[in-house]
Amino acid sequence: MRHLRYFIAVAEELHFGHAAKRLNIAQPPLSLQIRRLEEMVGAQLLFRTKRRVELTDAGRIFLDEARQIMDHVDRAVLAAQRAGRGETGKLVIGFVNAATFSILPDILQAFRTRFPDVAVTLHELSTERQVESLRSGSIDVGFLRPPIDGDVLSLLPVLREALVMALEEHHSLAAHAAPSLRLFAREPFILFPRRLGPGLYDQIIRLCQRSGFTPHVVQETDQMQTIVSLVAAGIGVALVPASLQNLRRTGVVYRTVPESRPIVEVAVAWRGDMFSTNLRTFLNVVKERCTARRSITLCDPTKITPRTSRDC
Repeated sequence: MRHLRYFIAVAEELHFGHAAKRLNIAQPPLSLQIRRLEEMVGAQLLFRTKRRVELTDAGRIFLDEARQIMDHVDRAVLAAQRAGRGETGKLVIGFVNAATFSILPDILQAFRTRFPDVAVTLHELSTERQVESLRSGSIDVGFLRPPIDGDVLSLLPVLREALVMALEEHHSLAAHAAPSLRLFAREPFILFPRRLGPGLYDQIIRLCQRSGFTPHVVQETDQMQTIVSLVAAGIGVALVPASLQNLRRTGVVYRTVPESRPIVEVAVAWRGDMFSTNLRTFLNVVKERCTARRSITLCDPTKITPRTSRDC
């Protein structure tokens, strides 16, 4: 690189003294470096006399190539600097369906605005699948429902919300603003399979049991949208996260359940031993957006490790 810079300066100035001043070096070392470059190339690049300096045919060709090389080096340095700041590269994100109705769109919009050259790939996955994918490295970060087993992954809680009851709009209890959960003891329930989100599933069951009954589940389905559609069809009722109210569905109303405290969580998860620059910048955006939304009090993601994630 030094030889190329020296040669380009001499070729553009066509004067060793002016080129040396431009490079902030003495003229004799500059002349020596140019002679060494010509020896390495195996061709005379400059024609010199006491009065003038000219490019040879080989020198003109070499100058064009040298400029392209230096331009490419400059671009490579810039690209490396941007990658080091997390401004380029790729990020693979997994998410549970419910995250699309709450925090995920806002976070993605903020991240894309700030880092438009980072290629983001999204995969809708259950909590169980996200844990598997994080451990295998097929996704970089996930929005899932804690708790999860094991301590390989780091967790950053980003949302805590209550459960609400989804009812068909003409249901007899729809007239109540906040019907007690006990009133639904004999109602048919629609739920998702436990394997898709054991933490949330168990919370729903425990909440009902604390109200004196075990829900009679008549239908299970993988998607929250499908649960709401079945409620609209009068198949049953469903306890769902409050953020699902952002899904507008004709024929469905949502009612507060007094027994439900903010117990449902969404957390960001990642492998603590794969903490890339892109992941760090993404978590910083997550922290900023969730703090702005006041959805939760967050820990500093730069200080979270698998051992401290439970303290958040």
